Amino acid sequence: MKFINLLFVILAAIAVCSVHAQTGTPALTQPALKSNFPATPSVFERQEIRAQLLPLRYTTIAAEIGAKISNIGVPEGGSFKEGQPLVSFDCSLQKAQLDKAQAELEGAEQTWQSNLKLEKLNSVGQLELDLSRSSVNKAKADLGANNAVLSKCQVVAPFSGRVAEQKVREQQYVQAGQAMLDIIDDSVLELEFLVPSIWLRWLKVGATFKVQIDETRKTYPSKFTRIGARVDPVSQSVKVAAAINGKFPELMAGMSGRVIIKPIEGQ
Repeated sequence: MKFINLLFVILAAIAVCSVHAQTGTPALTQPALKSNFPATPSVFERQEIRAQLLPLRYTTIAAEIGAKISNIGVPEGGSFKEGQPLVSFDCSLQKAQLDKAQAELEGAEQTWQSNLKLEKLNSVGQLELDLSRSSVNKAKADLGANNAVLSKCQVVAPFSGRVAEQKVREQQYVQAGQAMLDIIDDSVLELEFLVPSIWLRWLKVGATFKVQIDETRKTYPSKFTRIGARVDPVSQSVKVAAAINGKFPELMAGMSGRVIIKPIEGQ
């Protein structure tokens, strides 16, 4: 008898649960739990903007003539001033060619001067006089060309900075156009990075912010110096450039870090 009563109770409970499931009414009503998690951060709070330190100016110094390197004035990592010799070549052949061009010019000028005197005596034809003058002009042009080549025998620094990479060695023969040194101007370090294009509503050149550099674990003051000329329609971003305010000897080109910018509220 007890077993039959228990069976009726179980069947009744199953029927009640079935009714609740069909009507969508919950069997038990519990109070809603209050979340302890903070609200979802905005897109600006969730996004980390990365930037890399770049030198103000940088270039690759290449040989303009084919010759053997006789001296490299500044080693890799060394500093230099604008106009300081960086690389010198052995230009003994070019110097000999210059001396030859100088001698040819002197001979052509003597011939022309002699013909000018003979012209006054009507002892020389006009064609011969013109040819001697042309020979002088040709010799001057050859001399100028050799002077230009000889001026390439020493490469001077186009700006003050440091040697980032040395690609050749002394006593090495290089061809015209061969890269020799990578140089940078690190007097001012710039930052380049992408920001959301929506920031163009308030972002202006001269606006200040901070950047946290990974290698030094320090934060540095910075300001915007340039804003890109176009927006990338895919990423909806724009490239900007900024400069570190002040001199910080520990900073080097190539370091990177996190940009700390607080957008204007409501923008």
